[in-house]
Amino acid sequence: MNFALNLDLISVGITAAGIGLLGFTIYFSNRKSITNRTFLIFSLITIVWSIANYAQYQPSVASFGLWITRTIIFFACWHAFAFFTLCSVFPDDSKKFHRLYYWLLIPFVGVVSILTLTPLVFKEVSATSSSGVVTQIQNGPLIPVFGLTVAALILSGIIMLVVKAVRRQGDARRQIVVMSVGTFITFVCILMFNFVLPALYNNARFLPLSALFIFPFIACTAYAIYRYHLLNIKVLATEVVAFLLSVTSLIEIANSRSAGETVFRMSVFVLVLSFSVLMVRSIIREVEQREEIQRLSEEKSEFMTFASHEIRNPITAMRGYASLIMDGTTGEVSPKTKEVAETILIQGNDVLNLIAQYLSKSKMELGQIEFAKAPFDMSAIVSSIADGYKPHANKKGLTLETRFDPAQKYMVVGDEGKVKEVIGNIVDNSLKYTPKGGITISVERHGVAIRATVSDTGVGIDPAVLPQLFKKFSRADAQKVNLLGTGVGLYLAKTFIEAQGAHIWAESDGKDKGSRFIIEFPAA
Repeated sequence: MNFALNLDLISVGITAAGIGLLGFTIYFSNRKSITNRTFLIFSLITIVWSIANYAQYQPSVASFGLWITRTIIFFACWHAFAFFTLCSVFPDDSKKFHRLYYWLLIPFVGVVSILTLTPLVFKEVSATSSSGVVTQIQNGPLIPVFGLTVAALILSGIIMLVVKAVRRQGDARRQIVVMSVGTFITFVCILMFNFVLPALYNNARFLPLSALFIFPFIACTAYAIYRYHLLNIKVLATEVVAFLLSVTSLIEIANSRSAGETVFRMSVFVLVLSFSVLMVRSIIREVEQREEIQRLSEEKSEFMTFASHEIRNPITAMRGYASLIMDGTTGEVSPKTKEVAETILIQGNDVLNLIAQYLSKSKMELGQIEFAKAPFDMSAIVSSIADGYKPHANKKGLTLETRFDPAQKYMVVGDEGKVKEVIGNIVDNSLKYTPKGGITISVERHGVAIRATVSDTGVGIDPAVLPQLFKKFSRADAQKVNLLGTGVGLYLAKTFIEAQGAHIWAESDGKDKGSRFIIEFPAA
């Protein structure tokens, strides 16, 4: 089989593959959309219409020439109707049609399409070629009815697209304009080469290449999808790969040397096209599932942000009242009352730390974490943290010490608030996991870096746990200590510290031998 002599076959195959893949891709992207459903129907009718046009001029089916021609114009009626419907619903997801659409337009198109199968539109074959292919058909009295119906539907559809383009703004307008241009070119070609020339001038030489006239519509629609991000880029890339595979199969068909080889390669082409549709559908499902997971994650994060703010306010007020009792602002109270107030203050602080962790995690997932970097003295925030946690340590009978040279400045550049939050969270963890002994917070120079180290005499960390320690929802309570915690504190600590160009890690000599958490910043 000669490649050059089968250009019409290649054009039909490429058009069928392109419009079919595009139709199914758009449909699978949102099956509930009336625009997508209509586009798929339009695509399938286009494929059948293109194949019928190609088959009309094949010698092997020449004896059915009259009926193939009638079949072509039968589908041409519904092709124009599907185009009209697509233009009326595009780009909406839902639309309620006027009752005249159901009670007048659909029955009228149905009657016209049935008439195309009768001698009232095409009477008989009036001329054939030497190979038996139909070259002329005698028109019936109702051929003008068919022509006016198709022309009216197409023209009405184009007018609707123009009106929508005028009324819309921004990308929506540009999207419609691009598709309108492709649509206009396509249907001008179809009317000229598939109706005017054959019906009025008996020139049917271009009918086998009818599929080529759909290309402007395919090209403009594909460009609109790419340019205005109507589909996920991964889906678009999958469709392109599938299309190229189909085209490769078509070229193989055109190079076939026997009828058996042609049938075999056409079967391969159909299988490749079917596989491509299934592949596109699976990719769309994967993208939809990821988008749904992302949406739910964002909703969860937004809820956590809102809930954290709302819960933190009353707890802050409770801690404030407890602080007033301890300070004696409300008057003299008994030691027992002061002890209860101190417990409220400490437990309230623990809950606020948990809320702060969840709030930070939610903001991080929403991309709302910002870092206000500036120079600050590491020893100053260590002293502040130690002063804040001494009541906790005293209540547990633990010591809490700081070690650094007060005559030196340990200047680093970073977000002071977030560094303070991280070190405070580590100290809080050490207090929870230290039954006896104490905690030491030290600051020292280490070469060109500043290190802040939180050391404790607590339960220690199993060496097997250390690599997992800074992962989300990971905890080091190998001894099953029943403690209040979220498992996100160290994960956030690592995220915050490394985002500022610093490092954080943990060390431990094993069970019951305490632990050390080190934060290292470049010295300013």
